Amino acid sequence: MGSRLVRGTAIGCGVAALVGGVVGYAVGEPVTPEDLAPARAMPGDLCERIGDVANLLPKASDGPVLMAQGGSSTITCTAGVARAKVRAYTSARVVVTITAYGGKDAGAGQAPFTPSQVASRTFQRSPMKAYEGDRPYPTKVSRTSSGRAGDTWSVHALVQRADVVVQVDYSANPVEADAAQQAALALADRAIWESK
Repeated sequence: MGSRLVRGTAIGCGVAALVGGVVGYAVGEPVTPEDLAPARAMPGDLCERIGDVANLLPKASDGPVLMAQGGSSTITCTAGVARAKVRAYTSARVVVTITAYGGKDAGAGQAPFTPSQVASRTFQRSPMKAYEGDRPYPTKVSRTSSGRAGDTWSVHALVQRADVVVQVDYSANPVEADAAQQAALALADRAIWESK
């Protein structure tokens, strides 16, 4: 009997707090900085965690190739090889951008957006086309060809999971479009996994 009373009281308090917060926003109480969830901190070695990207680049050097990391709230990982270093490729470059979103004010009288909602809205607003295939996370892809031979491709992949959006920009020559796209998607999934 006592445990039922305690459980009922706890549930009642939780519902009251939730309703109170919603009613507070409904009557126009201003959103304070404390109401907005901050973006979570990303690992300082995120690009290193993503791992070796040598298979995406020409064989310009021996051993693994790790991407250089820059930024703090938005992490940028880059690796590339210029024409002067290789014979078979004109160039190859890969850039991975990982952004963890924080909450955002939704306007007067409305509850603030959660970090996941902000990330989802950013993803949805991208002009890239939705990926039509079996994917674990919402995905968009675009790819363009340049050059006369049709073997130079730039692939852009955008993937969203919870509060994180990852964009991979990969370009190489010579490369097949489908192979470049699958490589970009695999790299995006690795970045999503390592940013958890």
